[in-house]
Amino acid sequence: MTRRYIGVIGAGECDAELAELAEAVGRGIAEAGAVLVCGGMGGVMEAACHGAKAAGGTTIGILPGRDRNGANEYVDFAIATGINEARNLAIIRTADVLIAVGGSHGTLSEIGFALKAGKKVVGLRTWDIECIVPAATADEAVRLAAD
Repeated sequence: MTRRYIGVIGAGECDAELAELAEAVGRGIAEAGAVLVCGGMGGVMEAACHGAKAAGGTTIGILPGRDRNGANEYVDFAIATGINEARNLAIIRTADVLIAVGGSHGTLSEIGFALKAGKKVVGLRTWDIECIVPAATADEAVRLAAD
């Protein structure tokens, strides 16, 4: 069976509370045996990757720039695109399902791309949009994404 790829989308900067939530999501993804896909930078992305690595998981970072060295230290496979925000579509197309953790306008664009592509989006303290499946905790978000 092919491993599930779960995307984690969220802001490149976040507070400690949101980082803790993202880290728990990443840990849950690894424990579910899925691969974590994200934008590979800081904030929610770094926290989620940290959680996944702490639980022995695999992480993929699809970067906006041309340099793989721009990835956070918890990314196993860094993909340098050189296409800036357009890389959001590559994240969406790579993931089977997505978990939005917090987020700003960049996250909103990823949610829009995902919904247009017919992908399930689970939301955790993110945009209040009708098509997003809400979750109250990191565990619930991972469970809903893994189903």
